[in-house]
Amino acid sequence: MTGPGSTASRQFAFTTRAFMAVDDATGEPIGLDDVDTRVRWLLDLIAGASGQLVSRLWQPATFDVLAAGRDRHDRRLPAQGHVAAARLGWNPIYPEGVYLPSRVTRVVTAQVVATLRTLAYRDTAITALSARFDPATGIVAPPTGSADHVSAGFARGVRRQLVAHARHTDDGASADRLRITDLQEPPEMSAMAQLSAADRQLAEITVAGRELVLTVKLPTSPAPVGRAQWRRVRLTAAIPAHLHGRAVTDWHLPTLVLDRKGLLWRCAATELVPAADPKSATVAVGVDWSPSTLGAAAIAADHPEGLVSDYRGWTYDDRGLGIKLARLQAEGQMLHRKAARLAATALPEIRAGLEAKIAVLDTHREAVGAKRGKINRELAFHFGRQVTDYTAAAGAEMIAVEDLTTLETRGHGKVNNNRAAQSARRQAAAALAHTAAGVGITVVSVPARDSSALCPGCDEPLARPGGYHTAWCPGCRVGGNRDHVAGVNLAKRALLGRSKVTRRRGQMPAVRVTEHAPVRKSRDKTSPTPPRPRHRRVRRSLPTVTPRLGVTPKQHVPAPRASVWDTVKPTPPHGDTGSRDTRPSPTSATQVADSMRST
Repeated sequence: MTGPGSTASRQFAFTTRAFMAVDDATGEPIGLDDVDTRVRWLLDLIAGASGQLVSRLWQPATFDVLAAGRDRHDRRLPAQGHVAAARLGWNPIYPEGVYLPSRVTRVVTAQVVATLRTLAYRDTAITALSARFDPATGIVAPPTGSADHVSAGFARGVRRQLVAHARHTDDGASADRLRITDLQEPPEMSAMAQLSAADRQLAEITVAGRELVLTVKLPTSPAPVGRAQWRRVRLTAAIPAHLHGRAVTDWHLPTLVLDRKGLLWRCAATELVPAADPKSATVAVGVDWSPSTLGAAAIAADHPEGLVSDYRGWTYDDRGLGIKLARLQAEGQMLHRKAARLAATALPEIRAGLEAKIAVLDTHREAVGAKRGKINRELAFHFGRQVTDYTAAAGAEMIAVEDLTTLETRGHGKVNNNRAAQSARRQAAAALAHTAAGVGITVVSVPARDSSALCPGCDEPLARPGGYHTAWCPGCRVGGNRDHVAGVNLAKRALLGRSKVTRRRGQMPAVRVTEHAPVRKSRDKTSPTPPRPRHRRVRRSLPTVTPRLGVTPKQHVPAPRASVWDTVKPTPPHGDTGSRDTRPSPTSATQVADSMRST
C-alpha cells in the first residue's frame, strides 16, 4: 500500500569499529590488538577452506547445476547459499587435526555459493559467445535471438579471452563451446567472514543505547584442535552519528574484515522510509552523467496540456575533486607501469635487488587506490545529497538516471574515455537512490541512447552551433547546455514510462522502453534556483603600530590570506595604491633616466 503517510522498509549498509572487547565468559578485558590477531586466524581459516572448495568445484557440472537451479532430485535450490550447498553435498575439507564449528562451515559455503552463482551468468554468456566466435578472424557474430544478448563491454572482454585462448591452443581453433573453466582460473576468495549466514551459536548482535554489542566465537590459536579453543568475545562499537534518530527496525549481523587500521565491521540494518509510487509522479528530474563533471540535472513536468520544461538545468560542482581524482589516477598508472617495467626488463642477477623497490611501488599504488576510493565515496554521497535537495526544492517525485549497463564513453580520446570510465557513476547512482529514498523520492533508470542527441520537443537530431557542449534545435527553438537538454530527455522518458516500471531484485526500478512526446518550453520558471554562497575573505585584526614623530608614517597593511574559495574581493584601504584591484601603471625606464639628467 502506498499513499500519504505510508512507509516501506529498506536495507542500508554502514561501517563501524569496536572500541572495547571483553571475554564473554570471564568478563576480563581483551586488547584490540589481540582481537585483531584472533580475527585474522578466523579469516585465514575461512579463506583457506573457501579457496579449496572453489578449486574443487571449478568444473562445468557445477555451473550447469547453478544455471538450472535444481538439485539431483529435481527440487528447486533454496536461496540461502549454505542450505543449497548442504543439499548438493558441497562441503569444505579442513586440514588434518583442525576443528571448525559447523556454523563456520555455513559461512564458508555461503560465501562460495554466492561467488559461483555470480559467475554462473558469465559462464552462460561465454558459452553463447564462443559458439558464435570465429578463431580465424577473431570476430564474434551478432546474436540471433534476444536471449543471447549481452552488453557491448562484456562482449569485448570475452572476445579478448577467446582470442587469447585460440592463440594458445595447439590447433589454434576449437569447434566445441567453451566454458568459463576453460578461459579462467578459479577466483581468489576474499578474507572476510559473513556472519549473516550463521546463527546465535556463532554470533549475536544487540543494541544498547547508541552502541552495538557483537558476541562472536573466535579461535584462540591459528589451528584450533577442539571446541575448547573457540571462545566467545563481546565487542562493543558505537553507532555512527548519522544513524541517530532514524527509524531502524532491525540490526543485522556484520561482515568482519581486516584493513590497515584493524577490525572493520561492515554492517547492515533495516529502516522505515516514506513509501514512493512512481506511477503517481507528475514532476521528474533527469540526471545526465557528464564527462566534465559527475552529472547535471533538468526538470520536466506533466501538465494537463502536455509535458513542459523551462530547459534551465543545474550542473553539479564537484569542488575540484574530479581534478584530484584524475591526478591520482595518472599517478597510480605511472606507479603500475614503473613496477611492471622493473619486473620485466631487469636482469636475473639484479632482479633480487629490485624486489624491495617493486614492493615499495606496489605499496604506494595501493595507497593511491585507497585514497581514490575514499574520494569517490565522498563525491558520490555529496552528489546524491545535492541532487536530492534540488529535487525536493522542485517538488519532484521521481529522479531519472541513465542506465549504466548501456552507457559507454567512446569517441572522446583515450585519456578522456578512460577518465570517464573510471568515474564513480555506479557508486553515485547507488548513493543517490539511497539518499532519495530517505525522503520518499524514487530513482529509476531509463535508456541512455540518444538522450543528448535528440530534441525533447520534436525528437530530431540537435545541432551543435557552439561545439560539443552546446545543443540547439532550430525547429523548436530550444537548446542550451547539452547535459541540461539530456536531463530533459531523461525526465521525459521517466514520465512517459512511469506506468511500465519494472523491478528486479538487487537493482533499482527501470524503464526499458523509450517513448516520445513533445516537451513544450514553458515561460514559467519550474526549476529551483540553487543557492550560491558567496565566500567573503575574513580580514584579521591589524597589528598596532606606534607612529614615529617627525617622520611621515607609512601604512602597514598586511596582505590578506589567499583562498581558492574567494569570490568577493575586498575594497582596498585608502591610499593603498598597491592593492589587487587598482594597479599603478609601470614607470618606463626612459622617464626615470630623463628625470635623473634634469637634476
